[in-house]
Amino acid sequence: MLRKFLVYATFLMLLLSSSLTAAASVNDNPVNEKVTLTYYGQSAFMLSHGNTRLIFDPYLSKSPWKAANADEIECQYILVSHGHQDHLGDTVPIAKRTGAKVITFNALAGLLKEQGCDVVPMDIGGQRVFDFGYVKLTPAVHGSGVPGGLAAGFIVNFYGKTIYFAGDTALFGDMAFIAKAKVDYALLPIGDNYTMGIADAVDAVGLIKPKAVIPMHYNTNPLIKASPEEFKKVVEKRYRIPVHVMQSGGTLVL
Repeated sequence: MLRKFLVYATFLMLLLSSSLTAAASVNDNPVNEKVTLTYYGQSAFMLSHGNTRLIFDPYLSKSPWKAANADEIECQYILVSHGHQDHLGDTVPIAKRTGAKVITFNALAGLLKEQGCDVVPMDIGGQRVFDFGYVKLTPAVHGSGVPGGLAAGFIVNFYGKTIYFAGDTALFGDMAFIAKAKVDYALLPIGDNYTMGIADAVDAVGLIKPKAVIPMHYNTNPLIKASPEEFKKVVEKRYRIPVHVMQSGGTLVL
């Protein structure tokens, strides 16, 4: 009887071991992996967790920031807020080379599909579940660069971290509803002229109530010259919310 029990127990241990090995082989994103955010200048950011990577507005090859080459980027997802070249950027060559899914508003998704991209069309207010979490499109008060389209922002839940990527936008009162998402990091434009300037971006922080803020879309050209350090000083004094001024090519552990 004891011998049969030992044989049976050994069989169960071997079965469990093989199951765990198989699970490990398909799990490219173990629980202890950190979520990181890399900044490439303007509004281009990469979220990473294990082997999963998601890039926002990949304006790289023509960017004066020169933080990365488009042909070096490896990712599974590309989020594009609108069709202006300093945001659409290198979306098409990256998507076609890597097979990444391009998540964007419907009007732009149709044009990118015609160029051979694998697209996930969405629109303002829509939310969709992905293997990393979810993406929800938010309004952005800005031109879309595409006839019939609306510029967008994104709320992205990426392996438990909630990021609000505002895109190019003016300040608008409905940002207060974004606070319901309990944003961990708000990525906000501060460059003025085409988007919010520092004063309006500071007010946006008060509406969104994130745990931390990262400024973007500044100093790429003289028309959007702004001081991220000034923005940081005002936000931290007024709201006691930390502001991370990221250097081009720098990476932050979220």
